[in-house]
Amino acid sequence: MAKAVHTMIRVFDEDKAVDFYKRALGLNVSSRFDFDDFTLVFLQNPETDFELELTVNKGQEAPYNQGDAYGHLAFTVDDLDAEHTRFESENLAPAKKFEMSLPDGTSARGFFVTDPDGYKIEMIERGGRFL
Repeated sequence: MAKAVHTMIRVFDEDKAVDFYKRALGLNVSSRFDFDDFTLVFLQNPETDFELELTVNKGQEAPYNQGDAYGHLAFTVDDLDAEHTRFESENLAPAKKFEMSLPDGTSARGFFVTDPDGYKIEMIERGGRFL
């Protein structure tokens, strides 16, 4: 059986990205590998072994265009209201909270936030299928 270990996104400014993910999600640098043309920065927190890989291409002169294929990353939290308030206090500009009913009869609550490179991140309150 396959095991998911990381997802990769390209970022323009390593410092801004690392700061955002630390403040927003408590992700810290677990490994950093510097190559001639690019740098790989792996982030994780104690909640999981899964990592977010930030790829910083050297010589990139402008922020990346997200195009129309990327959707979002998703993270779960215990207390959505407290996290939304914390994101506001960190000036991370969280979007308005939402609630939706799922076809299986459960519901989900969440909000979105956008990182410095334009990647959307969904914060979902733990419960139902989102544990």
